[in-house]
Amino acid sequence: MNKLFGLAVLMIGMLLAVGAGANFRYYSADRTASFDVVSDDNELIDLTALQPYVTYDAGKLYVDISQYNPNYPQGGGTGMSPNTTYVFEEMFHVSNELWENNETSYPICVTIKTQHDDVLIFAGTYDAPIAGPDNNIHFTVEHGDPVPIGMIFDNTNSTLGQYQFQMSIEAVAGACQQ
Repeated sequence: MNKLFGLAVLMIGMLLAVGAGANFRYYSADRTASFDVVSDDNELIDLTALQPYVTYDAGKLYVDISQYNPNYPQGGGTGMSPNTTYVFEEMFHVSNELWENNETSYPICVTIKTQHDDVLIFAGTYDAPIAGPDNNIHFTVEHGDPVPIGMIFDNTNSTLGQYQFQMSIEAVAGACQQ
């Protein structure tokens, strides 16, 4: 009887071990990750609006050339004309704030892209650009030497109405590779 009881306990133990092992072996889970980008006083770059058409709020840069822009000059019209090209120098500037409290300064490589064929960007001045005009530019920014960014809006063959575009700005430590 003791042998039979021992054998039963052994079999129950094996069933529990196999059962627990099967659950563990086939365990699956979905993993997701999310993050928020928030403004930070120790940013790699600093974007500063220079024209009334540009605002910087909560970590986002907005370009609004319309009568709905709260900074739009009074009596300045309601937008841009069709079949014209507008060049705006110094819409905003990009400055290098990388390790600004150290005595050693490091350059950063900045890439700016627009996702609209009729919106071009350039770094520096229109007559002597550092980069661009193009939809995708990259340039080096030295610490303490902000680079102005200009924009060109080509409204040739555009229809009346509102146009929207997105612009991405990315910075990495180090000078740009040519």
